[in-house]
Amino acid sequence: MKKRVVITGMGTLNAISNKVPDFMRALKEGVCGIREIDLFDTSGFRSDTGGQIRNFIAHDYIPGDFSIKRMSRADKLFFAATLEALRDAGICPSPEELKEQIGVVVGGGAGGLLEAEKFYADFLKNDGRKAKFSTFSSLFCASSVDRIASSFGFTGPKTTFMTACSGGATAIGYARDLIMSGHASIILAGGVEPMCQLTYAAFNALKSVDTATCRPFDKNRAGLSLGEASAVMVLEELESAIDRGAQIYGEVLGYGITCDSFHMTAPDEQASGAIRSMQAALKDSGLSVDDIDYINAHGTATPVNDAMETKAIKEVFGRRAYSIPVSSTKSMHAHTLGAAGALEGIVSVLALHNNFIPPTINYQDSDPLCDLDYVTSGFRKANLRAVLSNSFAFGGNNTTLIFGRYSARGVDHE
Repeated sequence: MKKRVVITGMGTLNAISNKVPDFMRALKEGVCGIREIDLFDTSGFRSDTGGQIRNFIAHDYIPGDFSIKRMSRADKLFFAATLEALRDAGICPSPEELKEQIGVVVGGGAGGLLEAEKFYADFLKNDGRKAKFSTFSSLFCASSVDRIASSFGFTGPKTTFMTACSGGATAIGYARDLIMSGHASIILAGGVEPMCQLTYAAFNALKSVDTATCRPFDKNRAGLSLGEASAVMVLEELESAIDRGAQIYGEVLGYGITCDSFHMTAPDEQASGAIRSMQAALKDSGLSVDDIDYINAHGTATPVNDAMETKAIKEVFGRRAYSIPVSSTKSMHAHTLGAAGALEGIVSVLALHNNFIPPTINYQDSDPLCDLDYVTSGFRKANLRAVLSNSFAFGGNNTTLIFGRYSARGVDHE
């Protein structure tokens, strides 16, 4: 019998909340976390806004028995979200007999670049005399997953994905595979992305950022808003979850991964990769187009991406595309790049578990190229059975996840 993989814990820090219950409330209320950045100097850029995590003090989230001395901002954010997810799942502290069956899989990008920028600035300013290597030692994105495994003694599979904006979603899909193949019974899967000057400069140079706030699917959309986040799910084999008496939020039903092979930064306007990604996820899940009740769109608010994704949805779902609610929560928490797929995975599971569809905020004018049922006037109550979540990244790295409402007999589709 095919193993079933369920979600038993979640944790997040992002621009609109610093824990999951508050995140759900913020999503329902349509809170916008996109505002002026103060994490670094933006005076040389064409934009100065983004989805920054405000007033983050690591010691408020990470107990003193864990050393944070050499952690980057990314490491600390991921550690804090992991602690919330572990506690939510009821495995903090983790029993010794479970540790060798617990793995960690993360998607990311910038890693410790914020600290590397400071290291380099100090090096130049002081001719190398006062630059501390400790500010540079967590440069690599893989550092975050290393910190978790070593701090908690988890000896299951450990992997980092750097597929840009699809990294967090790919981490969840791969974690499901690891559990289904018997390589682990529990995986901490998620993504982390801190803001840094280099990333901010790159997107400004591409002229792909909105100078105010992003407006997904709006006729006058002018680009994305960059953000930062950490998001972690505890994925677990169903039998293990039942044995522990764990709370079950939902189920990972399937996923699809494709590549555009088109352009480093622009999506294929014919949407071939996005179409195949959604089709692959549907095939993997065993669901039909009639089973999907909500689409959590990639929805970056760039002119080409939103039109491309709309085209892809219509190609995959046919006439039914017009009756499936669609929204982009990037309008609230901004585009969190390597963390986006994991953060929006949590959005999808919260929607399933709490019977609502979060809105796309900042939307004003309809675009004939984007003509689906976008949820734009507050959250919508809905009895959801299955949610499809898209993550389409630079380099044409596409990942689609499908989550389902948990039922002891499986996801019920009438």
